[in-house]
Order: sequence, then C-alpha cells, then structure tokens
Amino acid sequence: MVKSNTIRIIGIISIFLFLIIISITTLLPLIFLVIASFKPAIELFRFGLSFNIDISKLTLKNYEFIFSREGSRFTTWFFNSIKITVVYVIISLFFSSMVGYALGVYHFKGKRILFYMVLFTMMLPIELLILPLYKEMVYFKLIDTCGGVILPFAVSPMAVFFFRQYASTLPKELMDSARIDGCSEYRIYFQIMMPLMLPAIGAMVILLGMNSWNSFIWPLIVLRSEEKFTLPIGLSALLTPYGNDYETLIAGSVVSILPVLILFIFNQRAFISGLTLGGIKG
Repeated sequence: MVKSNTIRIIGIISIFLFLIIISITTLLPLIFLVIASFKPAIELFRFGLSFNIDISKLTLKNYEFIFSREGSRFTTWFFNSIKITVVYVIISLFFSSMVGYALGVYHFKGKRILFYMVLFTMMLPIELLILPLYKEMVYFKLIDTCGGVILPFAVSPMAVFFFRQYASTLPKELMDSARIDGCSEYRIYFQIMMPLMLPAIGAMVILLGMNSWNSFIWPLIVLRSEEKFTLPIGLSALLTPYGNDYETLIAGSVVSILPVLILFIFNQRAFISGLTLGGIKG
C-alpha cells in the first residue's frame, strides 16, 4: 500500500516537472523578447536576445520611440489591424454561425455534400488559393483595400464546422414550439437559438480574432500602400537590405501581443466553456 502511494506521488511529481519544463521552454522566447524590448540598441547588437539583464541600462525609450518618432506609421498599422480584425470577426461570426446552424439543425437535399465541401476546404492550404483569390480581387478592384483582405475569408470553414457541431445538439423542441407560436426561421435563429450558442460564439471570437490579427501572407499580397499595412506587414517592412530597425521591431512585436492577450483575458470564460461544450457535443 505504502509502495503504491509512493509510486503515485512520484508519478504526479514527474508530470508536474514535465509540464513546468514544457511551459518554461514555450515561454522562453517570449521572455527574451520582452527583456530585449527594454534594452537600448547598443545592448541589442552586443548581446542579442539573451537573458543578460543590466537593470541600470533598461529603458522605456523603445516604446516611446515607436509612438513618437517622426514619420513612424506604427500607430496607423496598429489601428489598421484592429479595424480589419474587428470587421473580419463580426462578418465571419455572422455568416459562419448561420451556415453552421443551417448544417446542424436543418435537413435538406445536398446537406451532406455541402458539409463535405466545408471539410475539404479546411484541408486546403492557403498557398493553393492565393493565385485564384488574387485574380478575383484584381477583377473586383479590391487590391490594396481592407475589403480585399477581409472578404475572401469572410466565411471561415473552421468556424462553420465548429458551429455545425455545436448547433446539431441544440434542443429542437424549442424550434418546434416557436414555429407553433408563429415565429419565422430568422426570428427563431436570432432570438432563441443564437443565445444558446453564446459559448461557441465566445470561443470563435478569440480564435477568429487571433487568426486575423496574426495573418501575414494574404495581407502582404493584397496591400500595397504603406499607410494601409497591417501591423505584421508593417513590422516586417522594418527589415530591409539597407538597415534593420530592431528597436522598433522588438518593442512593436511586444505591443502587438497585447490586444490578443486582453481579448483572451476578458473572454477566457466563454472561450473555455465554448471549447469544452463544443468538444462534448461534437
């Protein structure tokens, strides 16, 4: 008995040690980045991203620099990213939840084929879609516009799949009762079923928001004007063959993490609840 308890305690301690090591390994690059963002340029060139800390030399000038430097477009890029992310999340939630709901609760001809098409779309890498999507954006004159960044991915296959799984187990009796009372299908969706899908919507807000905020390849292809760049594109433009602006790049990278972090902190309960319920129901 004593031996089995000892083995169990050793097993628990081993799991905790393993998780601590994994956590430290995962967070180490972020810790180096945050420390480097407070170092002056000469320290960055001398030591790079290292754990070498001289508190007397740490400074906030890099952060002041990215917002106050003459000609800096960091603030413009930051608000461009926020604008595109907010619009993308709202549009994608609206259309993806409706498509997922329809696939989850209605029975109609071709439903299975449509669902398989959604699954197939999820498997396609974006690199295969770039050329046809680019030609489409040229045809509709959406190159170098926010619409060109947002519209091609306004309906997310991942979100459709998630909402479909979630909606498929919602109580159908509520729909039948509402129909008997004379509710239209749109009213049933917006006033009865959508409130039941709030945990799923909360989870998708974070996932879609992160996806849009960190998006790089498609905005890089569509956007041409520097004043229309998103934050990832603008920061990458600081690395040039004629010189690299590491102070702005590193401090800007740390600032770019904050919106996603704030979004998760204020929405983590809905995020965890949505993923848990979605996993159980799926």
